[in-house]
Amino acid sequence: MATNTAIRKGGSWLLEETPAGDVLTPAMLTDEHRMIGRTADEFMTGEVLPATEQLETKDWDLARRLVRKCGEVGLLATDVPERFGGVELDKTSAVVVAEAIGRSADFSATFGAETGLAIMPLLLFGTEEQKARYLPRLAAGEIVGAYALSESGSGSDALAAKARAVRQPDGSFLLNGEKMWITNGGFADVIIVFAKVDGEQFTAFIVERGFPGVSGGKEEHKLGLHGSSTTPIILQDARVPAENLLGEIGKGHKVAFNVLNYGRFKLAAMCCGGGKAVIAEACRYANERKQFGQAIANFGAIKHKIGEMVAQEYAVESMLYRTVGLIDAMGQGHAHEGDALLAPLEEFAVESSILKVAASEMIDFVIDENVQIHGGNGFVKDYPAESHYRDARVNRIFEGTNEINRLLIPGMLIRRALKGALPLIAAARRLQDELLGPPALAVVEDEEAHAVAALKKVALMVVGTALQTYGEKLTDEQEVLCLAADILIDTFAAESALLRARQGAGPLAADAARVVVNDAVARAELNARQALAAMAQGDTLRTLMAALRRLVKTTPANTVALRRTLAGAALARNGYPIAGA
Repeated sequence: MATNTAIRKGGSWLLEETPAGDVLTPAMLTDEHRMIGRTADEFMTGEVLPATEQLETKDWDLARRLVRKCGEVGLLATDVPERFGGVELDKTSAVVVAEAIGRSADFSATFGAETGLAIMPLLLFGTEEQKARYLPRLAAGEIVGAYALSESGSGSDALAAKARAVRQPDGSFLLNGEKMWITNGGFADVIIVFAKVDGEQFTAFIVERGFPGVSGGKEEHKLGLHGSSTTPIILQDARVPAENLLGEIGKGHKVAFNVLNYGRFKLAAMCCGGGKAVIAEACRYANERKQFGQAIANFGAIKHKIGEMVAQEYAVESMLYRTVGLIDAMGQGHAHEGDALLAPLEEFAVESSILKVAASEMIDFVIDENVQIHGGNGFVKDYPAESHYRDARVNRIFEGTNEINRLLIPGMLIRRALKGALPLIAAARRLQDELLGPPALAVVEDEEAHAVAALKKVALMVVGTALQTYGEKLTDEQEVLCLAADILIDTFAAESALLRARQGAGPLAADAARVVVNDAVARAELNARQALAAMAQGDTLRTLMAALRRLVKTTPANTVALRRTLAGAALARNGYPIAGA
């Protein structure tokens, strides 16, 4: 481990004050982490990036060779125990590798399906025999994995799958159905497939491509990711041996949802790495492109864009490393291999969903601004800005749409509160008593810390009001839940950014944190106003608005100057400039 991160409960950051020293940051990475990061960077620079154009011709033999080479240098095996051919590193190592892989959107998809969606379910739910049979070959890249959950009719409602599995007298299963949008579908050797046993019990299976009745459909014609295979997987009386049941019959939801938690977390890491690469591309172009007799990098409008790109990247990076520190700390507390993986994934499912939304929307913003900085050149295929734009769009759909994840974020917190696992309701009541009392006169000595504390109270106020207003019917109020989710995302981002800066990460980190915190407060106030107006009216609404104004009474920062500083550092470096990255 790279830090002495305390073992905490998921969502506890909303109710507790976290010491800065308890948060993992990139500056804390060990020499081993940095070494594997260099290995991954060298692999991407030497093998993958030069093959981009050839991959986009659907050369799946090349894709398989790249997977094999990736396995040869140990990059597929970070999560896999040594006894199954892995290198058994912590999840921080997996993040470092995923960031490097994120420089190629196409290979990221292939890599993510192999490591997160094929290896992880076997690690979490496989028997010793299943692990011994499949993990060494997957970790070495000898075989390629895929994950078949989605269907054309079920979409985000995965448990509404129509694929069926019928038990046979010899204990085997016959599977029938069609799975859609399967990454690596054109050349995967082993596929984690979900089907309902006897049409009712949602269950996971390990399906080999060579099993009778298993076939792939035609490649999808996609907006982006042309160098990644996406096909249907067709099951026509596909016979699956009894020993290839994954987990328990009727418990496929545990496999699906926990693997998605890890997939969301890993996707955030790849978006984080991709964002840094695009920032570097934008800086190089801005420094080279001349307009009106000077480099466009000198113009304030361009500096504003690059400064904001850096600030958003910094926020996601801070949340990412904070969360992986929490996951690794909890994993160390479990002696059993499966529990060491499963318990943290379940505990920090809220943070994984926050990261998925924030990271996918950050990279979309960064890539969109990169196109704008390139101007007309960003709209043609002569420059990579155009392909980045197309490739990134699916990240907001992958691993559960951002809308689904927004519903999950407050939903999971509320369910934990109702079960007594998180004292959120008691905290909301204390806040209500505070707001009904006379305003306290206090001198604000630390503007950013005061703002983060205010964000937490705004989040509690909105969630608490929603619970009071709707009760059990809150799940039907998706607009309010999504507004609450955005406040929670901004709160976690602001605190993570500030805690990292308070560790002495340097003046640029402090500047980025001030931008993140300042803008989070402004967005949270707007979102809270909308949410509260949906839940109350008349005198009740006026009272809530007065309370909200008390909470968000903060002094704005000069973010124009702060962004100029961030942009200047990025342009001087031709890349993301925050220390420890």
